[in-house]
Amino acid sequence: MIACGLWSCTGLRPGREPTPSTVDGMTIPQPRAGHFIYRVDSEHSELRILVYRAGPLAKLGHNHVLINRLLTGWIDMSGKPGSSSFALVIPSRRFIVDESSSRREEGGDFDSLVDDDAKAGTLRNMQSAALLDAGRFESITVRSISINGTEPNLTAGLVINVAGHESKVNAPFVVEQMAGKLSATGTLKLRQSALGLAPFSVMMGALQVQDEITVKFRLAAGN
Repeated sequence: MIACGLWSCTGLRPGREPTPSTVDGMTIPQPRAGHFIYRVDSEHSELRILVYRAGPLAKLGHNHVLINRLLTGWIDMSGKPGSSSFALVIPSRRFIVDESSSRREEGGDFDSLVDDDAKAGTLRNMQSAALLDAGRFESITVRSISINGTEPNLTAGLVINVAGHESKVNAPFVVEQMAGKLSATGTLKLRQSALGLAPFSVMMGALQVQDEITVKFRLAAGN
């Protein structure tokens, strides 16, 4: 979502100006004068979503860690944050539910054991027509409409399209440069309802998922 810190790449080799192409159906723009195109490095990027249980019978459920490591996208970089832009494609069917190592990393709220049947059920509910509707919408897309701030602390105004519903959010992030590479990391709170999603609920709401989720991201990009 946010590897757009590439505008201050002192010491980096300038981006090449490739022939326009697409990333998962999203057209990569042709660079203008003073702009360069970079691609998101899927091998070093991750989207992590923390989902929390709710309702009178919450103890019967689990908090969940959802991971997607197949992010693709591009960054159109210029000399100033405000004139740069980026886009990201997140495949709806490529989330991993409750990976043991990820649950350990998140600690306390995620220290319970989740069996394979529960993981499969969570993934099935997530991809159903009631939520991501992965059968009709193969991808979640994110694109920037504004970028503000002073490095390393920046904020992007985003348009997010989930299951055909478009919403706007602001996402703070931190840019870091190391050994000729750039990364962007951030954490934000979002409400599923603000994204056009209805939080999962069963038994007339006795067991449900909280509307608010925590989104963590780590992105890398290169030319």
